[in-house]
Amino acid sequence: MIYLNHAAVAPWPQRTVAEVVRFAQENGFSGSARYPDWIRHESELRMLMAQLINAASIDDIALLKSTSEGLSVVAHGIDWRAGDNIVSIAQEFPSNRIVWESLKRDGVEVRLLDLDRSAEPEQDLIALCDPNTRLMSVSSVQYAAGYRLQLPVLGDYCRSHDTVFVVDAIQSLGAIPFDLAECHADVVVADGHKWMLGAEGVALFYCRPALRERLKLYQFGWHMVEHMGDYERTEWKPAQNARRFECGSPNMLGIHALHASLTLIRELGLKRITADVQRNAGFVIDQVDAAGFRLLTPKEATKRAGIVTFQVPDRESHVLYQGLMKNGVICAHRAGGIRFSPHFYNTEEEIASAFKRLKELL
Repeated sequence: MIYLNHAAVAPWPQRTVAEVVRFAQENGFSGSARYPDWIRHESELRMLMAQLINAASIDDIALLKSTSEGLSVVAHGIDWRAGDNIVSIAQEFPSNRIVWESLKRDGVEVRLLDLDRSAEPEQDLIALCDPNTRLMSVSSVQYAAGYRLQLPVLGDYCRSHDTVFVVDAIQSLGAIPFDLAECHADVVVADGHKWMLGAEGVALFYCRPALRERLKLYQFGWHMVEHMGDYERTEWKPAQNARRFECGSPNMLGIHALHASLTLIRELGLKRITADVQRNAGFVIDQVDAAGFRLLTPKEATKRAGIVTFQVPDRESHVLYQGLMKNGVICAHRAGGIRFSPHFYNTEEEIASAFKRLKELL
């Protein structure tokens, strides 16, 4: 099997598999007897996530269930007024579109840029803004065709115009650098099951402290209060840190899995991982060009990350996708094309073999 689908759900590293097995056996034998160790893993995961985005403190990191939940925390936490608008991209993954479109019932307009018709997406997104724009939401890397936005351009504009800047970084984190100090994002969300190599069900949620205090809460429970663990206290208030967005019991199994995967990323170093991801993506592009296929992803390294999507002229992409899957090439059918998304550990030999199997289907 050749696995080229990290932009969907990644396979777990060996250490992650081992940690999940160990944690399951521990639960089966002693239940929560070692709960303090679980809390330590939880705290360490927040630290690893904070380091991944260059956040100032683990207090700014919440562990939520998914990207969708994180976006919903923002969407339903802002005090919207009729006539407000949100700027985003038409080709966004449904999570980063439906959440905002749900606000239309409150009189909020959603303005979507057609990325396929834009030569300068950053400037065109800014051009959609006006004094009523309360929020801009984009993916750092588009899930389908793999376009990588220049986030500092958008972040600078939003910061100077008091516009909340939300970034879905699920297609960046674990593959390429992400720096809050450069992009000025107010909110960053990313589930851990793609390039971070974790399990589904645990997502990073960063919220700038100044915004954190302004978001209305709509989920409540024992875990989000300031004096968590003081079960007999009847008076309560939301936690001052990002834990205020975590209403219930944490996903300890998922936390242990993602913790193990991020320790691997930390040990290898993101600089090396990024170089390998970019090299592999470049090699895919070379194979596309050599075969005479149509590339849908930008060639420039600064405008792409690990996703490369392409079409074979005069062939149905969904049929080729099904053929590739049957022949052991795990990939995706996106944007009307074949999407390959190799990670750092994939080899050029694997990628060349994937293209050989593709050509055998033609």
